[in-house]
Amino acid sequence: MHLIERYLLRQLVGPTVLSVTALSIVAMLSQSLGALDIIVNQGQSAFVLIKLTLLALPQLMVLILPIALFVAALVALNRLHTEQEIVVCFASGMSRWQVISPAIGLAAVVALVALFLNLWISPLAERVMRNELFRVRTDLAASLVHVGEFTEPAPGLTVYAQSSDAGGSLRNLFVIQQKPDGGDTTFFAARGKVSKRNGSPVLIMHDGSEQEFTSGGVLDYLRFDEYIFDLSNFLSKNELVHYKISDRYLHELLFPDLTQAWERRERVAMLAEAHARLSAPLYSITFMAMALAAVIGGPFSRLGYARRIIGFGAAAAVVRILGFAVQAACAGSAWLNILQYAIPIGAAWWAFAELFRQRVRRPIALRPLKGYTAANGAPA
Repeated sequence: MHLIERYLLRQLVGPTVLSVTALSIVAMLSQSLGALDIIVNQGQSAFVLIKLTLLALPQLMVLILPIALFVAALVALNRLHTEQEIVVCFASGMSRWQVISPAIGLAAVVALVALFLNLWISPLAERVMRNELFRVRTDLAASLVHVGEFTEPAPGLTVYAQSSDAGGSLRNLFVIQQKPDGGDTTFFAARGKVSKRNGSPVLIMHDGSEQEFTSGGVLDYLRFDEYIFDLSNFLSKNELVHYKISDRYLHELLFPDLTQAWERRERVAMLAEAHARLSAPLYSITFMAMALAAVIGGPFSRLGYARRIIGFGAAAAVVRILGFAVQAACAGSAWLNILQYAIPIGAAWWAFAELFRQRVRRPIALRPLKGYTAANGAPA
């Protein structure tokens, strides 16, 4: 790579890194706002929220990378062209392909990174996140009590607590346990706390009473200083983690287990997801080509290229929206999967056609007239 080409590449890498970082932060903030339910309603720690947000990032990065590359390329190329550095490159004898090759090389690297994320990192992160969400959803101890509300964390169990303190101690606790024979047991306690004994969740109650109505209508009453209520019987022991389509690796999408009813039913949708993962990295090259066409594809202008940039930006948005629409349509018809490749490839072909349509104009070397010297124009 020549010195000028390395210089052009450096001018593109910096804005790309900044753009990817900025969009990633925005995506993480929006993802964390959507996951606040984990802390508010499920009683989980902030660490769990951060973990789930980071696990969602690889899948978001695949969507972010082409957009960040497009924005960074527009900023860098517009500055280079406005300051006539691109014009100097053409004037020095560089072809249009030599000028754009650093940008295309950067787009190819970004596409490979997106492909790596799509095929390996993203499904792995989605599986870990699915397991974590399953653990949170089945965490009976964490979801047992919502202060000031009657909750039913498990069938046959109703819990109420008037207040709680910073240490997790509950005040004025009320518990109703329904029994299979039709009776029920009611607990009142002045204090209580959710804890674990021998790895099993328990509710430790202090200074309370137990009232039990038997199936025959007899009331049994008992006061206690401390009572340990075992919660392990209310845990679901038969529920298993089910991996969704987005959680599966490429070979699982292309070659599903047809002995499973769910995979037979979702076979076409799994195939659409597989082709979406393979075609999504192409948008990095497509968007880079559109950015190049927006700035370099037209004639030089000292006033900037706002109109062309807006036009190609709108075209890029339409192309990506069409890609999402086709991906959704492919879930119902397998033959449409070819369009998942045709859209980014067709848009890239159009952008390159616009880019190379404008001919490069180089300055013409002037020769002195015959019989005159080039120094002072005097006759030879």
